[in-house]
Amino acid sequence: MSEEKLPLSEFYRVLDHVTISKSSKWWSAVVLTEAYGRKSVALYLWTYSQGTWKRKHKFEINRKAEWEKIKGAVEAMLQKIEGAMPAKQ
Repeated sequence: MSEEKLPLSEFYRVLDHVTISKSSKWWSAVVLTEAYGRKSVALYLWTYSQGTWKRKHKFEINRKAEWEKIKGAVEAMLQKIEGAMPAKQ
């Protein structure tokens, strides 16, 4: 786990995280948290405004089956993008 402190409520215990991207205005990460003895994985997007990071979006995934469905749908859409793009020369 990175030593970087995530801008999450103290309500959540952060077990692990991976920063996907971070700039001066945007920060996205996949975060494994625990609350009330329940673990979950979520994709967070924060924006930096007026000197602080604020959560813009949170997308939570609680089951492997749910992730497989999401992953399959995203991969299918990416195939459509790659199939529509002209070949690099």
